[in-house]
Amino acid sequence: MGEGLRIAVIGAGIVGTSCAFFLQRDGHRVTLLDPREPGTGTSFGNAGIISLGSVAPVVTPGLLRKLPALLTDRTSPLAIRWAYLPRLLPWLSRLALNARPARLERLASAIAELTARCDRAHDLLIQECGLGELVRSGGWLWVARSPATLLEASATNRRLWDRFGRRYELLDAAAVHALEPALAPDLVAGLLLPENRFVLDPCRYVQGIARGFLERGGTYLQAEAEGFAFEGSRIAAVGTSRGLLPVDGVVLAAGAFSKRLAALGGVRVPLDAERGYHVMLPHPPSSLGRPIYACEHGFVMAPMAAGIRITGGVELASPWAPPDFRRIRRLVPLAQRLLPGLSGEILSEWQGCRPTLVDSLPAIGPSPTTPNLWLAFGHQHIGLTLGPLTGRLIADLVAGRDPGFDLSAYAPGREYW
Repeated sequence: MGEGLRIAVIGAGIVGTSCAFFLQRDGHRVTLLDPREPGTGTSFGNAGIISLGSVAPVVTPGLLRKLPALLTDRTSPLAIRWAYLPRLLPWLSRLALNARPARLERLASAIAELTARCDRAHDLLIQECGLGELVRSGGWLWVARSPATLLEASATNRRLWDRFGRRYELLDAAAVHALEPALAPDLVAGLLLPENRFVLDPCRYVQGIARGFLERGGTYLQAEAEGFAFEGSRIAAVGTSRGLLPVDGVVLAAGAFSKRLAALGGVRVPLDAERGYHVMLPHPPSSLGRPIYACEHGFVMAPMAAGIRITGGVELASPWAPPDFRRIRRLVPLAQRLLPGLSGEILSEWQGCRPTLVDSLPAIGPSPTTPNLWLAFGHQHIGLTLGPLTGRLIADLVAGRDPGFDLSAYAPGREYW
């Protein structure tokens, strides 16, 4: 390959950093470009779950039926800033169209194709970047106060897990408390996804990948990508807040902020942000051994290196709207009921933007109009899970290698509904 191509990767979250690593590993001269430090944007705040069990699209028929109740409950997992609704309506209507049963089955199959392959890419990064101390096995545990609640909350997922061969185990009270003795005694039903792993510090995980990329000769430019300079149909340079960056190719992996640059590269995508929040609390004297999903309230308690992270739910609002932490703070007393001994002291708060396309599938592939632009965004709630695999796939596409399965479902120029 010689010196390889000069490639700019825009976005230093888990997806962009993984793209930079795999492209650099192929011998390309890669510049990773972001106005923030690697891993400090949306990748900073997730629940840390490497989720092979994620196969369902963002919106399902069951969720649509629950919308009125969700929007009137102050502790529900869904909130809308009503002033933003007129702009959201086209995106929301297309999300709803993709919840039709026949369409949902096709989308779930496409998601399952990705999550089934994510472990190997994570394993390579863990080994080559020395990240083993940040990753734990043990699965992901769903809990409820009654078997009926658990079965209802997991019904769509269990049907899809059965279809796509994902392992899960239904647990009684004794089995739940054998796994997690610190949980409240009234949690009497559980569901374990044993193949899932979890990351103790997602930010450090991304920073570890970035460190591996830099140690192998990659370049990091802390700057804002503002546009492209073209020669014919090809991008010749990326315009940045620190000047022009000449390139032979560009990978756009800027998450929820990819839409404008994608349009400049000839791709109009139905992308918007699902805003997420978390709060960090100190570990109690008897803590958790794995992430816990509370079925009654729709949030996750994740044991991180620095404490217990409470995260969950979606706020639909402008990506640039100021954060409103009231809803996530209301989950703290509910978490204390689930985990006795958990302090109500909030160590830190965070808000970020999940990038979601209307069909719940990421855009992974070349622009249909700009030959040297590749897109890698739209991973909704499973960016941590799919980031390394996306990096490997982008490297395969740039090199002209067979990625091993059909990527047409994720093509940026596809029909989205």
